[in-house]
Amino acid sequence: MQSSLSLVSSPTSSSATISRSQHSSYCFPISTGRPLNLRFCGLRREAFDFSSLKHCYTNQRVQFSSRRISKKVSAVSDNGSPPKSFDYDLLIIGAGVGGHGAALHAVEKGLKTAIVEGDVVGGTCVNRGCVPSKALLAVSGRMRELQNDHHLKSLGLQVAAAGYDRQGVADHANNLATKIRSNLTNSLKALGVDILTGFGTILGPQKVKVGSSNKIVTAKDIIVATGSVPFVPKGIEVDGKTVITSDHALKLEFVPDWIAIVGSGYIGLEFSDVYTALGSEVTFVEALDQLMPGFDPEISKLAQRVLINPRNIDHHTGVFASKITPARDGKPVIIELIEAKTKEPKDTLEVDAALIATGRAPFTQGLGLENIDVETQRGFIPVDERMRVIDKKGNLVPNLYCIGDANGKMMLAHAASAQGISVVEQVTGRDHVLNHLSIPAACFTHPEISMVGLTEPQAREKGDKEGFEVLVAKTSFKANTKALAENEGEGLAKLIYRPDNGEILGVHIFGLHAADLIHEASNAIALGTRIQDIKFAVHAHPTLSEVLDELFKSAKVKAQSSIPVQDITHLPAEDMSSFTTLYKKGIT
Repeated sequence: MQSSLSLVSSPTSSSATISRSQHSSYCFPISTGRPLNLRFCGLRREAFDFSSLKHCYTNQRVQFSSRRISKKVSAVSDNGSPPKSFDYDLLIIGAGVGGHGAALHAVEKGLKTAIVEGDVVGGTCVNRGCVPSKALLAVSGRMRELQNDHHLKSLGLQVAAAGYDRQGVADHANNLATKIRSNLTNSLKALGVDILTGFGTILGPQKVKVGSSNKIVTAKDIIVATGSVPFVPKGIEVDGKTVITSDHALKLEFVPDWIAIVGSGYIGLEFSDVYTALGSEVTFVEALDQLMPGFDPEISKLAQRVLINPRNIDHHTGVFASKITPARDGKPVIIELIEAKTKEPKDTLEVDAALIATGRAPFTQGLGLENIDVETQRGFIPVDERMRVIDKKGNLVPNLYCIGDANGKMMLAHAASAQGISVVEQVTGRDHVLNHLSIPAACFTHPEISMVGLTEPQAREKGDKEGFEVLVAKTSFKANTKALAENEGEGLAKLIYRPDNGEILGVHIFGLHAADLIHEASNAIALGTRIQDIKFAVHAHPTLSEVLDELFKSAKVKAQSSIPVQDITHLPAEDMSSFTTLYKKGIT
């Protein structure tokens, strides 16, 4: 189905299965049960300031080398048997956000590490996904502010007509991607990670051929992190100019007067925000009966009222784009629509451009999986809950893991990074299972949408099966002082929970800075914190964080808090003195 949220088809198949967990590889913030010191798009601090790494890690790298157990030897000629010693402790195929996160954590753990990359460091997220897209969305956000006369007048502001330079906007996105890619590359090199250029092919247990040469590299453990590519259904001809994927759209080579966006998930919504802010008319083509599939229905309904209805956007739902022909010979782009259920012809659209936002397909072809008896499932590499690869007989493949879009568990850049870190924990002796329900997602429209955990229908289905009650609490941004000060009161936060024990089942937010606010909830789920405990947390006033504060406080939980009551009057005199001094400084 044509939905940018949820396609899980292989590149050679036009059929697909809708699933909320299959998102595009755009970046969303990460949350796990341990402090990972990760930053933007799952990238660590080192990705943004590599100049100090050599100094900071010199001593650590000396210590690491004393713990390494690998000895570099030539690989044996028999590809069917594992080598007796290894070139590396860990070899990662793919230098995207997932591979980068795994490599940095591996260095911290003292592993001799290498990354094999056949394209450019950074993968989809940095080069063709979340990084450049956020640059474009930053522009669209500013444009919306400057174009909203009513909003500006309510704040007492007067601004002349706003305009933009298309090439300048495109350069901003490209320059950001280039900078982050360079920083990532240098951070890996500074930490002692070897970057092996070429496509990686698995020859057998613990053996990988790099590039077209006969160079064979051995490693005690191997991680496949090859990511994904845009999925284009059959019948759609992509020319990269008038019929494009997100890869092409991020270059912003032109701004069409009228563009059709096939798919209304994350990718489609974000690009509709960009194009309408820059003056385009947008038409959504969605295979399902409603827009924004996969989002919580209540949030989706509110978001549609704010993000779609008032803007220069129309839509066709319940239809497939069975054929799309690029513009040529003076003719426009032609889109033939058929009914999704009956496959009967429905309509024909003639537009200036078409963006295919129908999700992403795993990039797993040519990896040599047949050499280790592994068969993909709709292109995805099958793994267990610990990211260990499973062969076609259902057995675990020793020392082989797969993370990120290639395994299809959760096609988010920061999920790939979290999975990579989890794998490194395992190969260094600490069992670790990632809770994917604690991983947040966000759509960076204006306002933003964010979520973690289950939707309300999913939670109620789970409650019915397992025999527990599900309740919902809500709070509005219109009750938040900071939101009102910004004149941005349009928004809603929704909590789905168990009243018997206070377990957080899901949180969904639509409103100002929703993508930043979601992490309090995702961290609570990751750490197993219950509502009866988190409602005692203190939030600065006035801040948007109080939206979550009010949300948790409004929940009706039967269980009692497990946090012991502390009376500061019982603190030692020296501690009380310090507390009083800090408090006085704070209010003066």
